[in-house]
Amino acid sequence: MSIYVQLTNEFNSGRLRAILSSGQAVVLHHLAIMSKDGDWIIRETPEDIEYVLKVLESHNARYRFGAPLDVRWLQGGWSSHFEFLESALRVRTDFISRPPRIRPERLKEIWQEQQSRKFPFVDLIDLIELKKTNREKDYAVIGEIARKIPDTDNRLRYSRSAREIHDLCKKFPELASRIATERPQVIRAAADIDHLETALDAERRQMIHENEKRLLTYMTAASKWAESWKTVEQEISGLPLMDAHKIMVEKAKDLLPFGPGGEYDGFTQR
Repeated sequence: MSIYVQLTNEFNSGRLRAILSSGQAVVLHHLAIMSKDGDWIIRETPEDIEYVLKVLESHNARYRFGAPLDVRWLQGGWSSHFEFLESALRVRTDFISRPPRIRPERLKEIWQEQQSRKFPFVDLIDLIELKKTNREKDYAVIGEIARKIPDTDNRLRYSRSAREIHDLCKKFPELASRIATERPQVIRAAADIDHLETALDAERRQMIHENEKRLLTYMTAASKWAESWKTVEQEISGLPLMDAHKIMVEKAKDLLPFGPGGEYDGFTQR
């Protein structure tokens, strides 16, 4: 059993609190052999967050640079980062409650769907949305994920293969006409492979730039926190995680806005 599967089971003892996502979900969908980090969507309640923190403390985890694992920052879209050593392996764990590109209504559905799962990890379509990052390598991963999608509609929505898109549009013209409202540049170019490859490249660059813009918003909002991080890190170094967490929260109140625009929108995902 991998440490990330073990942690997921520990986080969810008695109640669903965390859903494994991103790279580890790619592994669980049998699309990769391993991933070096663990990412979870965490339930946005103080009780569940405290439980997860205590599990991390039992592994002697420490904070890495990021937001405190606290409802107020999670509601603003921030993520929290930790690491610990497990049998000489550096284990990195990342948490977010409002993953980018996942609509609030879909997020509620994910929590409902995962309640009945023996082991909680994100499905293929949600995983594709999570992998629309500013890293080039993630678009090759999206292509492999799309190959596993069973229904034709979503294959056409998410495929990164020019040949597959070309063939699907030719075979299912009415479907292609519908999907064109969602991927206009790609579907319109489907008749010509060369033009289609160019359109797919442009689509990838657009998604990369959108995520870069999103990250820049958060980086700008975190500038004061970043400047102070070495001092904060020194202060919490060596402390049990729960003690370090209390200090993190107090320090961040003055230096890190709850949201990238300073907002706190009050939405909670139960």
